Amino acid sequence: MNNRNEDPHPYVGMWVTKDGYIRHELLPNGRYDEARGNRKSAYQGYYTIEGDHIEYVDDTGFTADGDFRDGVLYHAGMVLYREE
Repeated sequence: MNNRNEDPHPYVGMWVTKDGYIRHELLPNGRYDEARGNRKSAYQGYYTIEGDHIEYVDDTGFTADGDFRDGVLYHAGMVLYREE
């Protein structure tokens, strides 16, 4: 049985820069995994989403944030698009 509370957030999934160099995977359990170039899992941590705003806290304690606008994630000077 599918419980509505178990449905993933609509922003869960893979977000990538246009050149594919940076990839943010937002996992349904509130964790993220960021890859850079050939470096898989370059950064990992937790995220929270409130409305269209995302807050990141990586496992070292570094924080960052971003905003989703018109299906695009704007984060720390980067522009990421949902990977289909």
